[in-house]
Amino acid sequence: MDPRDISERRESPLFTGNYSVESGRDGEWHVVDIPAFRAMKNYICPGCHRDITPGTAHKVAWRSDHWSGEEKSATERRHWHLKCWASRGTRY
Repeated sequence: MDPRDISERRESPLFTGNYSVESGRDGEWHVVDIPAFRAMKNYICPGCHRDITPGTAHKVAWRSDHWSGEEKSATERRHWHLKCWASRGTRY
């Protein structure tokens, strides 16, 4: 793991226990872990462009340092496979 990649647990009323803020070469991100039992919809992973199917544990992430602010950033949140999220820094 790159020493610049840092995870910090923060409490949120909406995401207690599964929310963190992560920093890496690609910026700072809000990250929510979605366990398999809560995964109810299909999503397309921006890392591999493949389906994340219902019942698949994954992460939801959005920029915390977005130039247009938190609200705009939250509307652009994306669902990632666990491995795709973990390896996103190697794509740059």
